[in-house]
Amino acid sequence: MRKKVTIVGSGNVGATAAHWIAAKELADVVLLDVVEGVPQGKALDLLQAMPIEKRDCSIIGTNDYADTVNSDVVVITAGIARKPGMSRDDLLTTNHGIMSKVVGEVVKASPNTIIIVVSNPLDAMAQTAFKQAGFPRERVIGMAGVLDSARFRTFIAEELEVSVENVTAFVLGGHGDTMVPLSRYSTVAGIPITELIEPARLKELETRTANGGAEIVKHLKTGSAYYAPSAAAVEMVEAILKDKKKILPCAAYLQGEYGISGLYVGVPCKLGAKGLEQIIEIKLTPEEQAALQKSADSVKELCTVIGVA
Repeated sequence: MRKKVTIVGSGNVGATAAHWIAAKELADVVLLDVVEGVPQGKALDLLQAMPIEKRDCSIIGTNDYADTVNSDVVVITAGIARKPGMSRDDLLTTNHGIMSKVVGEVVKASPNTIIIVVSNPLDAMAQTAFKQAGFPRERVIGMAGVLDSARFRTFIAEELEVSVENVTAFVLGGHGDTMVPLSRYSTVAGIPITELIEPARLKELETRTANGGAEIVKHLKTGSAYYAPSAAAVEMVEAILKDKKKILPCAAYLQGEYGISGLYVGVPCKLGAKGLEQIIEIKLTPEEQAALQKSADSVKELCTVIGVA
């Protein structure tokens, strides 16, 4: 019997995540949205690609949580994008309401599922999902670090003209301009990039990574990134479904790790069949610790606004 993954939200990120999952033949997919017809149409279109791709997956679109029952993993991409004239607090409050409602329905249909949060503002939405679900922290994880580190790896590979497969990179902290790219823990074929890239240039790459999403929005003008964010979420799904024990940077609820408690912050996590199976603590310099704390403080500020701190 194949695994079952529900994706809540069938916009660009959700639909593309469904595409990656089906292309990898990881699981049967349920694509859910509040808009009638959109998930059904996208699911049917994707299903009809399976004979060509030679993949045996069931893909259904629905507006009914009853179709999501007993999902192994639920990926939540639902939420609105910030519109002109909308304050950050307005966006935060609206998406908090959406997330709370979605998680309530998800938990009723799949009480043993593992939730991966992709909606923005990421860390605050992961915190919202955690509080609403009542699950242990192992079963509510936020996607951000996989995406941020992928962007960093892309820029490093381009800079050094090497295969992206040779590049590893870690990014800690909240998803946004307070994230903490850790260059001294980032390598090319095991060689620290601090030995390969000049400090000033490295700083430019770190800054570009922190502004990675904004750079894409600037190009698109009416939309935001979705190929890389959806691929990042699916890497997490795959690690869980295949019990890979893979170490990935994810937003996790910290309980004293890195000197931070009661907040979702991006840290290295081991993902397996139980969800978050271990938080890896690495030694930080005083400057890195201060940057991580600053990032956590900005997450706490958002969480306080919506009452989930």
